[in-house]
Amino acid sequence: MTTDVAVPDTALDVLETRLHGQLIRPGAADYDDRRAVFNALVDRRPAAVVRCRDAADVVTGITFARERDLVLAVRGGGHSVAGNAVCDGGLLLDLSGMRDLRVDPVDRVARAGPGLTLGDLDRGTQQHGLATPLGVMSGTGIAGLTLGGGLGWLNGRLGLTCDNLAAAELVTADGEVLRVGPDEHPDLYWAIRGGGGNFGVVTEFTYRLHQVGPVVAGSLNFPVQEMHRVLRGYDELAATAPDELTTAVSVGLGPSGEPAVSVTACWSGAVEDADRALRSLRALGSVQADMVGVLPYVALQSAPDASFPWGRRHFWKSGYLRHITDGVLDTLLEHLPGMPSPFTGIGMQQMHGAASRVPPTATAFAHRADQHDLLILSQWTDPADTERNIDWTRALFQALQPHLEDAVYVNNLGVEGPDRVRAAYGANHARLAHVKQAYDPTNVFRLNHNIAPSGDPMAGEQHPPASAE
Repeated sequence: MTTDVAVPDTALDVLETRLHGQLIRPGAADYDDRRAVFNALVDRRPAAVVRCRDAADVVTGITFARERDLVLAVRGGGHSVAGNAVCDGGLLLDLSGMRDLRVDPVDRVARAGPGLTLGDLDRGTQQHGLATPLGVMSGTGIAGLTLGGGLGWLNGRLGLTCDNLAAAELVTADGEVLRVGPDEHPDLYWAIRGGGGNFGVVTEFTYRLHQVGPVVAGSLNFPVQEMHRVLRGYDELAATAPDELTTAVSVGLGPSGEPAVSVTACWSGAVEDADRALRSLRALGSVQADMVGVLPYVALQSAPDASFPWGRRHFWKSGYLRHITDGVLDTLLEHLPGMPSPFTGIGMQQMHGAASRVPPTATAFAHRADQHDLLILSQWTDPADTERNIDWTRALFQALQPHLEDAVYVNNLGVEGPDRVRAAYGANHARLAHVKQAYDPTNVFRLNHNIAPSGDPMAGEQHPPASAE
């Protein structure tokens, strides 16, 4: 697929007549809004945007792009840090208007459109005291999160988002609408639970729901002078934490520019049992601020939103960490004083419990272990600071690599080479390539962390990166 195929206006005129939704062309008043994505480092200009209203529009858009050999981008929430939700010169399918949500509190399932955010889904299900495990920020789109795995505050108790995907409606590369589930196209059902957007465009997700009431959650701040003792002790506690307690570490710079460390906890069991579970965390060191309390689950999910506004530039590096060792902490402390942006942070999100006990081959998400998802999340505002922020991030990641597993969470990848993309799918990569061959043999869906069809010599080829990459 190419990025320089001219799309005649006459062809776009015909496409427009076939849509239930809207066709947006360059020069239209809302064109720039529709092509904008979360990461301001990404600035791409599609030949046209199809603002899809329904699955029929998705079929029409895919067919149009395939027949003209156009790059096809698919945008749900637009949060892919790699910028895969938008393309240069091709066709962008914008699913953000497909926001239907139907919650069945009796059967405990939710049917959700691909344009919904985590906050939309959480608010709809929490009206019935229910939830499905999602991510950790309410502005994230459910589509990319689910297809890549979905690691959040309920993973210890209920697993990943993809573990709770009961079924899906999906449009294939040849424009066929399929119902996918354990008994319908089971190979495809397996693949979309961790294999990303490689196999089709999901137009409806069906999630299993669980009772989730108020949680006991919040952050404990510790002095950086105690960072070794606190986080080494934390690592030991995390290894034996009950399923109902999921935690994360955050390291960055405080308001005065000094290094800061915090541990955030979410207890999703009975509220009256929380104090006993959290007592050991509070005893890790000298707590400078204790912000843990009882709060609605949707409040926890939206708590970080203000720290990640649209319009900032982002560059991420990530990897799995089995243990927080002295070597890891020494490396962080060495690099923290040179952190070029006060908006940047280093997170270590715990995966454990139910998420870690799923067999690695049961879904396409292969990396099942008690571990920490370490993410260097660099963000800044001034374009002049781009090189400095990227260089610092790369240097820290390079220094941490001896401590990391040869694996990475696909939803945290930026623009990466083929080796890291293969590491994201791990031992399941070969099987995923066979499923790709069956459903997308010409690699129509390649603007993603790509799994090429079996035998395709283009395996791992990526879309041209953002200019700063």
